[in-house]
Formats: sequence, structure tokens, C-alpha cells
Amino acid sequence: QVQLVESGGGSVQAGGSLRLSCAASGDISSYCMGWFRQAPGREREGVAIIYNVIGSTYYADSVKGRFTISEDNGKNTLYLQMNSLKAEDTALYYCGGYREACSGLPRAANFGYWGQGTQVTVSS
Repeated sequence: QVQLVESGGGSVQAGGSLRLSCAASGDISSYCMGWFRQAPGREREGVAIIYNVIGSTYYADSVKGRFTISEDNGKNTLYLQMNSLKAEDTALYYCGGYREACSGLPRAANFGYWGQGTQVTVSS
């Protein structure tokens, strides 16, 4: 079982940048890892996925070209670099993982491990 702890959220103006981190308690190199977000009154949606076993990444259309997911297996840490932030990016951001291969943007229900979330607020 792996525990996940997110950090790096905050408040920024539109056009700004933030980098989220997700520290894992164990080796996540064989896990499908992802960032999700949930705004009030909305379902949790996938933002970016990484399956480092084959070096694959996937992004939601709404963040392509602006967000970059990466993983440092030496530090057991997942990152999400967010640039050119928009007001509609405002949400509680979660990292999640599960110990299987993945492709595309799996549903949140597939993920067995979750962090507690970190708030991102973008003001226009």
C-alpha cells in the first residue's frame, strides 16, 4: 500500500504558473499515476496521466500544451507543472495511482490510492 501527499497548491493570477508535487511513501515506478481535479459541484476529472514503465503521458484536451506531468522515481515523487493558468483551472487537485499498466485517461474509479488534495485558485 502506498500513501500519497500533495503539495504546491496556492492562489495565482491568470497566466501564472504553479508546480504541484505528490510524494509517495514507496516505489511508484510501476504504477499508473495521475493528476485529477475536482471543482465544486463537478465530478473528479482526469488532468494528466503518466505510465513511466513505457514513458507514456496523456493529457486532457483542456490542459494540453500548458501542463506537464513528470515523475522522479529516485524521489518517489510525481509532479504537475502548470503554466498559463486560467480561472477555469481552479479546483482541488489530487494525485492518484494504481499498480497496473494504463493508457489514455483512465477513470478516477480505477485508482486505488489517493492523496488528500491541494487547492489551486486562479483569479482572472
